[in-house]
Amino acid sequence: MNLIDRKTDQATLTRLMSVFPVTAILGPRQCGKTTLARTLAADSYFDLENPQDLARLEQPQLALEDLTGLIVIDEIQRLPDLFPLLRYLVDQGKSRKFVILGSASRDLIRQSSESLAGRIAYMQLGGFRLSDIDPGAIKTLWWRGGLPPSFLAASDNESLLWRNQYVTTFLERDIPQLGITIPARTLRRFWTMLSHYHGHILNYAELGRSFGISDMTVRKYCDILEGTFMVRILQPWYVNIGKRLVKRPKLYLRDSGLFHALQSIETPEQLHASPRLGASWEGFALDCVCRTLGKEDGDLYFWHTHAGAELDLFWQARGQSWGVEFKYEDAPRLTRSMKTAVEDLKLERLWVVYPGKAAYRLTEKIQVIPLADVRDTWNYG
Repeated sequence: MNLIDRKTDQATLTRLMSVFPVTAILGPRQCGKTTLARTLAADSYFDLENPQDLARLEQPQLALEDLTGLIVIDEIQRLPDLFPLLRYLVDQGKSRKFVILGSASRDLIRQSSESLAGRIAYMQLGGFRLSDIDPGAIKTLWWRGGLPPSFLAASDNESLLWRNQYVTTFLERDIPQLGITIPARTLRRFWTMLSHYHGHILNYAELGRSFGISDMTVRKYCDILEGTFMVRILQPWYVNIGKRLVKRPKLYLRDSGLFHALQSIETPEQLHASPRLGASWEGFALDCVCRTLGKEDGDLYFWHTHAGAELDLFWQARGQSWGVEFKYEDAPRLTRSMKTAVEDLKLERLWVVYPGKAAYRLTEKIQVIPLADVRDTWNYG
């Protein structure tokens, strides 16, 4: 398997490490956290899935107190009691920095922030970015997803096999290791059912009725999948602008390859014949754009009125409002919905992202751009 140089993520990690004594790399299993950390040439490395390293940390203060330089601790969610000790070690003032790696976001952030407030920075790592790959491989990235073993597989069949096994391992091993006791079969059924909401407004009550569970249980399952980087839940943007607005969240599976596996779409040909084609591309393109913006999910929104006007992605930056619409079309045209979004949300710019090759303007504030032109530093021009 060839390694791909992930320059954007390497630069982000280096910048955070220069400022904070502890940097946490968070992301799903097999997204490349360990590979990225091993580029750092650490002075000490602990992998808590390695029984030897786990045994070395049975008395963690004795193991860590005399170490200096860069110390990497992988799969730290297996020993969350380390966080208070890390605070003590950081505050000793010795010449050392820590990089910690974990596969569950919400609990790790809560546990670490309570002990390491002001001392820790968080970096979220996903699969490969557009900038990591050759422009000619965008369709492969869409079909296989960005998780390195899937994207770099020798064939589409091997990639699909790996993704199916990934889902099984995640449910049967990773979820229980996080202390979650939901049966794997139950969560698989729920995750599969949830994949049908990909790109749609999420109705907790409706999903609960379909699955035979309560609204609160639906929310709990969604929180688990969101907290382990499997799904993205976008909240609606609404202000009092005199229109009836949708106020329920919208759901996307983060990795397009896993979405295809859960939908039992086994080949690119089946995808292009599927009614889920547009939703698949929208979710893939949205994830690519979200990762260029460098914003937390809580700062990104969608907008939808009951009259039918909508905007797939909305955020505020530099004191202004911005938006993106995703269109799986050969040549997107100006729509009433786009004009309404610009007027009602007072957008400085609305970009329409599509799979074509030419960039062009629809109005002074509405511009069509190819997905291939999306850059890691978003251009607000």
